Amino acid sequence: MTTAAVVLRGRVSRARATAMGALFLLLAAVAAWLAVAAGPGHTATFGLSAAGSEVPDLQLPVRPAVLVISAALAFLGGAQLVRGFGRRVYLVLGVVVGLFVLAFLTWAARDESLNLVSMVQSTLLRSVPLTLGAMSGVLCERSGVINIAIEGMFLAGAFTASLVGSASGSLWVGLFSGVVTGALLAWLLAVLAIRYQVDQIVAGVVINIFGAGITAFLSARVFSEFQELNNPGRFQVVDIPLLGDIPVIGPILFRNNVFVYLMFVLIALVHVALFRTKWGLRVRSVGEHPLAADTLGIRVQFERYRSVILGGMMAGLGGAYFTLGSVGRFDEGMTAGRGFIALAAMIFGRWTPLGAFGAALVFGFADTLQTKLAILRVPIPSEFLLMAPYVVTILVVAGVVGRARPPAADGQPYVKE
Repeated sequence: MTTAAVVLRGRVSRARATAMGALFLLLAAVAAWLAVAAGPGHTATFGLSAAGSEVPDLQLPVRPAVLVISAALAFLGGAQLVRGFGRRVYLVLGVVVGLFVLAFLTWAARDESLNLVSMVQSTLLRSVPLTLGAMSGVLCERSGVINIAIEGMFLAGAFTASLVGSASGSLWVGLFSGVVTGALLAWLLAVLAIRYQVDQIVAGVVINIFGAGITAFLSARVFSEFQELNNPGRFQVVDIPLLGDIPVIGPILFRNNVFVYLMFVLIALVHVALFRTKWGLRVRSVGEHPLAADTLGIRVQFERYRSVILGGMMAGLGGAYFTLGSVGRFDEGMTAGRGFIALAAMIFGRWTPLGAFGAALVFGFADTLQTKLAILRVPIPSEFLLMAPYVVTILVVAGVVGRARPPAADGQPYVKE
């Protein structure tokens, strides 16, 4: 049986490797078609400067550049089919996707100008709530509790942040209220899932419906009559001296609002806490084998409660971003399903903070891309462009990037014997 299992895994692996090679060749063919469709004599201009910095633009002849990229994709596809890249195939997949996106942008920006710095800045900003939501899921599911209530926590945190921020006149008080709101909803999820052992998916759906309903009701009743309570303002861009003046990289990383800097700090803290501390070991142990953890004296239910509430605080902070870091007001349904995209980013990132951030950048880029392509008047229907982030979500959840293994006790209530 062991031998048969090894052979079966080998067959699956070979099938996936063949599929990857075919995908690389397909992307190469599409890139070649774009080069032919572009025609000769076109030039794409990519801006590399931002406000306060002057960097020469990068100009590429469209057809030759896209053909070179197509040849590179074809080479990688052929190499994958003939020899394969082994465990590095997903790294190569990232390179292939990056090259194809570059070819597509070169084709889309023919005889136009596209500022790459502003595009990357927008990608980073759009990834902030997705990263925070994904880390909320990481903290919850690493302890064994499924949290699909991130969307409801986003909405509730966004509403509270706008209301309290406007009433108090302080953006920081509004941000804190959003975090507290996320923690309260997470506590409700923890009580339902841990104490009363309600099905965790059902409990999450209930909180999502509650968050959407209560914010829509209060928004219609309160904000429509007292509009001054829905005008908290936004956190302004903080330019870090010297670092913000570094060409290209400086404007992207060191000229942002407070949410971006908080995101970077929290990614580092959560990663170190989960994988380099005793607390993180306890959290992961109750998510993998709660009975063994209980036998060693670890308080399983307490660790789960604490992790879920910490995850709710992350989601509340992500919700506050929508009002205090983005548009400066609350609108009904403004999160537009990004809580579920954050869940996909968590899965894509394999339940790790750094992986979740990388996945959130992918989704943020898909969101940014549809906006930039609309500005460039690319001959693609706007409905298809708006679908881009959600199509990427479906592909990720469907397992295109490989099968991800959740914590062994994820979603399983624990009853102390």
